Amino acid sequence: MTADTPTEETEAAISACGRELPAEFSGGSLAFGFDGVIDNVRTMIDTRHGPTEYDRLSHLSDLKKRLSDSLEAESSLTVEWEQEGTRTGGHACHLSRAFTKLGADTLMVGTYGRPIQEIFKTEFSESTLLSVGEPGYCDAVEFDDGKLMLSETSEAAYLDWETLTDRLDIEQLAEHLDGRDILGVGYWNVTSALPELVYNLIEETWPLQDSPPEQVFFDPGDIRNLPDEEIRNGASYLEKINEIVPVTVSANPSETAAIAAVDGADPDSELRSNAQAAFDVLNVDRFIGHSPVVSVGVTQSSNVAVQVPTTESPTMTTSAGDHFNFGVLIAQLAGLSLPATIVTGNAAAGVFVRTGSPPSYEAVCDFVNSYRDMF
Repeated sequence: MTADTPTEETEAAISACGRELPAEFSGGSLAFGFDGVIDNVRTMIDTRHGPTEYDRLSHLSDLKKRLSDSLEAESSLTVEWEQEGTRTGGHACHLSRAFTKLGADTLMVGTYGRPIQEIFKTEFSESTLLSVGEPGYCDAVEFDDGKLMLSETSEAAYLDWETLTDRLDIEQLAEHLDGRDILGVGYWNVTSALPELVYNLIEETWPLQDSPPEQVFFDPGDIRNLPDEEIRNGASYLEKINEIVPVTVSANPSETAAIAAVDGADPDSELRSNAQAAFDVLNVDRFIGHSPVVSVGVTQSSNVAVQVPTTESPTMTTSAGDHFNFGVLIAQLAGLSLPATIVTGNAAAGVFVRTGSPPSYEAVCDFVNSYRDMF
């Protein structure tokens, strides 16, 4: 859906965001769970010229060719890589990092080590951390045309309501959640019991709070390998949650297609069609599907598609989806309409892929203000 000029629908969404997005961040208090990952950021090497000099293997398609050639030759394949750095990752880390930068109050419930590992304590010293297990590890390789993530599962994979309450006091957890504006959770593909866990969390702790979170934000992650029956079962819990507190689900195209497919939708359909089908499967308040070229929002009464200003030279694409979600949550804190919410999500992701860093609020606003001119 890339175009030289924005559609009328996109134009209207940009105008709505320009009117509705506050000039300054008004603050917020958010809770995130239930993962925690340590990422090793790596670069694959094409040709080495010396101890510190080499040509980068810049395209994922080049790695694919090497794999194909190796298979055809019936030989082993060796690919050298260099580690560029270490960072924390996962749903809770990416979003808490971004919101802490804005000065928001964040609670993180996840797998940060028992006791909490120093890398999490140092980076998130301004957040409240509650750890329920050991972190996972991921080797993340950026290419110009994609990314490769080699993950070692954390204890988040085994997390369910029984385990959570075995490691955290329910009343203490309720006290930490009380007064938060939004509860954000991810990822379903990592924590298979996530929808049921969140349902039990709300059933058990909401009555103990004076002012429980008013919204739930749910990121399924890469659920393409989950059986259809498991997705249907999870959808039933999300529907139950939505009867208590409004739920927004945000997913990329492949995740959206996986949800849509459980009701027979063609996974190769365009994002707008699959987003509508996914919304019908989940029966939540809002479903948002996001891609590098268009993002779609669906509610009971609307289906809105907003084009994305693309760049041919992204600095980083890994966790672009998390930063899209960051923008959506900014919009939800401010009470923006659905079209304006999607533009804000696109803007936050747009800043991130161009800079490689969580955007400031000013940078998001600047992107919105120049959004139309980027086509």
